[in-house]
Amino acid sequence: MWTEPSFRFFADLSVLVDAPVEVGEVTHGRRRLIPITGGTVRGDGWAGRVLPGGADFQLIVNDQLAELDARYVLETDGGDRIYVHNSALRSGSPELMARLARGEPVDPAQIYFRCCPRFETAAPALAWINQRMFFGAGQRHPDKVVMRFHELL
Repeated sequence: MWTEPSFRFFADLSVLVDAPVEVGEVTHGRRRLIPITGGTVRGDGWAGRVLPGGADFQLIVNDQLAELDARYVLETDGGDRIYVHNSALRSGSPELMARLARGEPVDPAQIYFRCCPRFETAAPALAWINQRMFFGAGQRHPDKVVMRFHELL
């Protein structure tokens, strides 16, 4: 007998970003790094902030697809820290993806942005997140990335 997966809300994030650091054309596409400068996180009964110093290591595979690999740290209001490694795909029409790459606003409903965050923490009260899978959806804005994460049950 199978247990059908379900999910529940984990957290909403607003991750502030700086201007891209362009590496250029590499073997598999165009490489760029997006510095993470801060932000906020709010879960069910908890809140915190995104610490500055992380980054999103992006590979623009083609004019319709970007592979995202973000790594950063959350700090809860209680002082616990959570390392985030978020892998994502973002795709859309060539015109809309070019606007996003230039930092222009794009209607989030027109872009596919899905992610699989993994979490690591040393906090005993949050240790359960080390042993769970999560998924989410995102929206890219000129100065931030907004995401909603769910725990896969």
